[in-house]
Amino acid sequence: MTLQRTTAAAYRVIHAEFTIERVYDAAPARVYAAFADVETKQRWSFCHSEWPVEHVLDFRPGGRETIRTGPPGGIVHLCDALYHDTVPAERIIYSYAMHLDAQRISVSLVTVQLQAEGSGRTRLTLTEQGAYLDDWTDVKGREEGMRLGLDNLAEDLRRPQAA
Repeated sequence: MTLQRTTAAAYRVIHAEFTIERVYDAAPARVYAAFADVETKQRWSFCHSEWPVEHVLDFRPGGRETIRTGPPGGIVHLCDALYHDTVPAERIIYSYAMHLDAQRISVSLVTVQLQAEGSGRTRLTLTEQGAYLDDWTDVKGREEGMRLGLDNLAEDLRRPQAA
């Protein structure tokens, strides 16, 4: 299925930015590892747990992450990310393009900053700067998806660590 633009006015770009902060009861190294480890990230980062997912993660500067998902038989949601900077327990910077089927709907730059806050706690600050393309301007939906993922991360960090 190919998505069609609905009007000539649809050829536009909306720029938007949002920032989300969370404080987790886990050390910065553990929060960072939740982004870097493919199995851990699969537990918390997907919006629709009922959808099948293909996920490849190469977490390093120059590495890529690809997530292909969507409702069975429906539109394919593709996230294609490139990691630009990773500083263990401190910072992650990546860019990603989102597609619905073959249609690119946005390109974003994301910065995740981790700061120790008290004993064994981490303040995470995530900032996304996006270019939302054509008819696909649901910035609030994107932010809500990020918030949901970070809430899922809090739940995952409550799991006991493997020895």
